[in-house]
Amino acid sequence: MSDDGLKKIISHAKEYGFVFPSSEIYDGLSAAYDYGQLGSELKNNIKEYWWTAMVRMNENIVGIDASIFMHPTTWKASGHVDAFNDPLIDNKDSKKRYRADVLIEEHIAKIEAKINKDVTKAKKRFGDNFDEAQFRNTNPQVLRRQGDIDSINTRFKAAMEAENLASVKALIEDLGITCPVSGSKNWTDVRQFNLMFKTELGAVSGDSGAVYLRPETAQGIFVNYLNVQKSGRMKLPFGIAQIGKAFRNEIIARQFIFRMREFEQMEMQFFIKPGTQEKWYSHWKEARIQWHKALGLGEDRYRFHDHVKLAHYADAACDIEFNFPMGFKELEGIHSRTDFDLKQHEEYSNKKLRYFDPESQESYVPFVLETSIGLDRMFLAVLSSSLREEKLEDESVRTVMSIPFALAPVKAAILPLIKKDGLPEKAREVLAQLQLHHNVHYDEKDAIGRRYRRQDAIGTPLCITVDHETLKDHAVTVRNRDTMKQERVPIAKLPHHVDEWVSMSSLFRA
Repeated sequence: MSDDGLKKIISHAKEYGFVFPSSEIYDGLSAAYDYGQLGSELKNNIKEYWWTAMVRMNENIVGIDASIFMHPTTWKASGHVDAFNDPLIDNKDSKKRYRADVLIEEHIAKIEAKINKDVTKAKKRFGDNFDEAQFRNTNPQVLRRQGDIDSINTRFKAAMEAENLASVKALIEDLGITCPVSGSKNWTDVRQFNLMFKTELGAVSGDSGAVYLRPETAQGIFVNYLNVQKSGRMKLPFGIAQIGKAFRNEIIARQFIFRMREFEQMEMQFFIKPGTQEKWYSHWKEARIQWHKALGLGEDRYRFHDHVKLAHYADAACDIEFNFPMGFKELEGIHSRTDFDLKQHEEYSNKKLRYFDPESQESYVPFVLETSIGLDRMFLAVLSSSLREEKLEDESVRTVMSIPFALAPVKAAILPLIKKDGLPEKAREVLAQLQLHHNVHYDEKDAIGRRYRRQDAIGTPLCITVDHETLKDHAVTVRNRDTMKQERVPIAKLPHHVDEWVSMSSLFRA
């Protein structure tokens, strides 16, 4: 899928009530979107899947819901006031502003695409005898291109670690990177821009009343670490999870809901004994990739990407990248944060944030392993991997959203075959039987084939048709969205049948 694919997703999402441009009647607001009636359901289902896997399925992980507003010293301690910046560069001809690191990443992605093209050609040439790993390690063209990537990463990492923005600009110029709009290489110097939104608390303006909209949800967990540990009698290792809004004043907010100024995060901070971070880092990398793969969106859509430049608080970090319509991009981050955050809050608050270990009889500041996933990006990953057009045996084409059954906004549609002969009344009896357990819809408008197509387009897993036979045998016809196969199911067994297909527990079956 390409940019055209992303446009199809945006159009489909609006047409069927998944995502709308915010304030559209006033011509919209840049990088702000509203989740519609189906989008909000899908979003809630993704949250439930994450919360179930992270909190309910782990005895030593609990959840909280911290305030968006926090004491401003929080952000001084965390480093966000001084170091939460993006390197920005302007093109003098187009007057467009870009993130310098993104320009470099996109240049690298083009080289990676050439490598993948070479690999694909070789696969076709050698067939079943093709050894991809050997090809990547021995082919001169691939090795040269990989060498170019490694060289770029090395230069960029060195420049960023030295905070040498002139070297970042020099790298952009040496690579011959052009502005996507003007096509020119007429760049300004690279500058840093702080991403936090600043506002006023209370009636009096000025520095004394200045607060920030939180740029991440993690700090709400760190400042509550001791509250949770003591009130919950938690022993290391234990985790604190949270789902919540965060805000970043992104200059370059684009690519639909992939990068927005207001977004939602699903984060878990796992507190551990110092020295065990390598073990837990490996554990959470594996646990999180398995969580993603259990959805069945396609294992080849995921890959790990180690950070070239580590954040100031990390001793190890990687991203789980997903193959979005615009290529592989970050979906979830896994970071070994050491004891940086708790030590900083100890220093700035003058409060002890230590853990007394009853086994070793010592007190220490725990280390932290973080998993952080963007809910909006997860939403886009589900949409982009699900939308497809399918040619049927009769040469017609159907548009279908193959959303994982457990995440689908509408789990089942109840469809009386016609609007008379007592079928609507019977259909509403079936509806009442299911709607306490799942989000189900009733639809009696148009021919049954059109109703099937409408439900396919919004990703409804099951269509339940009530026909004249139903009045005699007390059974209904259940149609599967993906296979389009139909089976007769007794109404008495219908709740169990539907639950087997669409319940959240289906994602956790071995």
